[in-house]
Amino acid sequence: MIKKAGRGQVSLEFMLVFGVMLILLIYSVNNVTFKEGSASTENLRIQISLEEKNLANAISNTISQVYAQGPGSKATAYVELTYLRDPEMLSKGLGVKDPTVFITYGNYGNEGNGTYVTVVGTSGTLVLSGGDKNVFWSRGMYQAILYTNSSVWSPGVGLTVDSTTLYGLGIKPASLPSTLKIIVEWNPDKPVSWAFDPTAGELRINIKPGG
Repeated sequence: MIKKAGRGQVSLEFMLVFGVMLILLIYSVNNVTFKEGSASTENLRIQISLEEKNLANAISNTISQVYAQGPGSKATAYVELTYLRDPEMLSKGLGVKDPTVFITYGNYGNEGNGTYVTVVGTSGTLVLSGGDKNVFWSRGMYQAILYTNSSVWSPGVGLTVDSTTLYGLGIKPASLPSTLKIIVEWNPDKPVSWAFDPTAGELRINIKPGG
């Protein structure tokens, strides 16, 4: 014989179910809210870092391809961008205000030369290694130190690190396309140049080894 539950028992069961649902709701909200030190903020930072590294690799690999082919050669690559083109995500994930994507090219200790990609702003410290690393470098075959030359970059910015000014591209996230087209050529008749065209969604690079 089935007994009907009393009002007290029904209320207790309801409160237990309600309590469990409330705990799950709180956990869910905390998991998607970008609080400093939270799991979601750390995951966002990792995704941004992976995209920075991917962009640095794409640029260096395309430059290396052109360098290996010699004068007159040209190559094109495409990079999908999600986080680097969202200023709000960059601010939340990296803790920087008014973020700018900074790209430059030069040596890295005894490792050789290559592409640097990072995000700078009005706050934040640049870190090249370790768990808090936020500057990403990818080696390229092209031997050139360009971060000392302000005339190479368009739009160019200067970044001061330990009293030293480094020059490179300064790109506002909102101006980046969802698919960035990277065009690298070796035209001996043109100067070394790195230019980002927000209208075309293109990064055009001309290398000139020895020039």
